[in-house]
Amino acid sequence: MDSSRILILGANGQLGMALQQQYPKAHTADVKELDITDQQSVNGFDWPKIDIILNAAAYTNVDGAETDEGRVAAWSVNAVAAANLAATASKHKLILVHISTDYVFDGTKSVHDEAEPFSPLSVYGASKAAGDIAVCLAPKHYILRTSWVIGDGNNFVRIMMGLAEKNISPTVVHDQIGRLTFTSELVRAIDHLLSVEAPYGVYNVTNDGPTSSWAEVTRHVFNTLGRVDLHVSKTTTAEYYVGKAGVAPRPLQSTLGMHKLHGTAFVSNDWREDLKHYIKKERE
Repeated sequence: MDSSRILILGANGQLGMALQQQYPKAHTADVKELDITDQQSVNGFDWPKIDIILNAAAYTNVDGAETDEGRVAAWSVNAVAAANLAATASKHKLILVHISTDYVFDGTKSVHDEAEPFSPLSVYGASKAAGDIAVCLAPKHYILRTSWVIGDGNNFVRIMMGLAEKNISPTVVHDQIGRLTFTSELVRAIDHLLSVEAPYGVYNVTNDGPTSSWAEVTRHVFNTLGRVDLHVSKTTTAEYYVGKAGVAPRPLQSTLGMHKLHGTAFVSNDWREDLKHYIKKERE
């Protein structure tokens, strides 16, 4: 695979930065060079130099998407842009790799597989579901559905590490269940699917390991830091957000089944081990 013929979109995000490390010769484009929400801009890009589009661009402010302005932005980036890229991938016979989310489901099933019908609870989830539908129209596509992403940026683990530094014992929800997905794991999965030329389609991708709540993840973070003295108080999602305006509904069950991915001979890393490596690197 010639990485010089790869285009990374959303290159400055958590996943985008990890993808740039994996594919240092890949192309990136800022909004002045390529505005993926603008069909004319997409049509005018120099596509003959590209074979693979890695679309890590997304509007991910779940609560912000519930506002008038955020709703427009979410649909523009998550749905319209995805449709533009799918049309381009179809026209130029490119491979389109697109990142999706567990938020396309309502979280009422304990484990979500790739064939589950869409049932988003929020504007963000609906916009991502629409993007998935659009991307499926590209003949050569991979949709990687993921959850609880942790990488080089603002994320839950870094926030909990910051609380530990301040000697704060937090209250964390315990009724949202899932698995962490480190960007390193997402990059491994993307590279694997492309390298083995796996069948096109939708693949669930998270780290492996036991399903856990955010409260349990917090305890793992504190234990790894050696801060067993800090206490993690548990609360429900409903209790945590009571009285707070503009909060989007969240799926309580975010566990994604990975039988399809593992059927391509991909071996997933345990999130607890990647968490240790991540925290060690953060502290260096």
